[in-house]
Amino acid sequence: MRVGNYEINPVKDGEFTLPARIFFPKTTEEDWAPHQRFLEGDGIMRCPIGGFAITGEGRVVLVDVGAGPSSTWENFGGRLLDSLGTLGIKPDDVTDVLFSHLHFDHIGWASSEGRAVFANATYRCHAQDWDYFMTQNTHQGQMAEAVGLPVYASELLDPCNERFQTWDGDANVLPGIDVRHAPGHTPGSSIVVVSSGAERALLLGDAVHCPAELLESEWEMIGDVDVELAKRTREALAKEFEGTDVPLAAPHFPDMQFGRLLRADGRLSWVFD
Repeated sequence: MRVGNYEINPVKDGEFTLPARIFFPKTTEEDWAPHQRFLEGDGIMRCPIGGFAITGEGRVVLVDVGAGPSSTWENFGGRLLDSLGTLGIKPDDVTDVLFSHLHFDHIGWASSEGRAVFANATYRCHAQDWDYFMTQNTHQGQMAEAVGLPVYASELLDPCNERFQTWDGDANVLPGIDVRHAPGHTPGSSIVVVSSGAERALLLGDAVHCPAELLESEWEMIGDVDVELAKRTREALAKEFEGTDVPLAAPHFPDMQFGRLLRADGRLSWVFD
């Protein structure tokens, strides 16, 4: 995805599959009937894991860094550095790491063997997520345990403490790169806005896991810390970007592909780029 002077590329670390009705436990088969293109056979969601590399203006910025190399689930992670390599990016080339939030499947490559993986980068996240996951040392939940990954963010982020900065609310963090608070999934969950000239694109983090959530404002996702706030955040995003032709993407979208919210014949729809 080209946004003016910036190039945005998905950087895949792995993937997993899960029945959609486990991800969204209050949905029914009928609820999913209009959204089969987001599923595989038998109602299965295939969810990539990874992040996005933003290059341009002399910077190499990673937005989320996947699950890391240590999962006990096959293919859950381990490929991020290889994916970067296909883009010609080495770990030491990375200038900045932005975390949409601090869940285990977004911070896995922050460190390895007690050292920061991206040795020349500044790491950043929202202050509320730092407080929730680091200061309060909040447990990451059963999913982290199930896949054999660290259940406390500090296990991965403590080696990076000296290079961490936090933002609060909405902020400009780098030239052409802003962050917007999108709470609910976690307290500090944020989206990243890339702008250059008259063009912009959004990276949604886990404010949205599947494009269907932007079309069905009442759905609840099992991993949201504050379910009602997360629903309000998604509904506000859908209203703001409906018909604007602004490309949106997220790490768990099918193939990590950008798409747009359009309305035709009175119905909101999702169109992949």
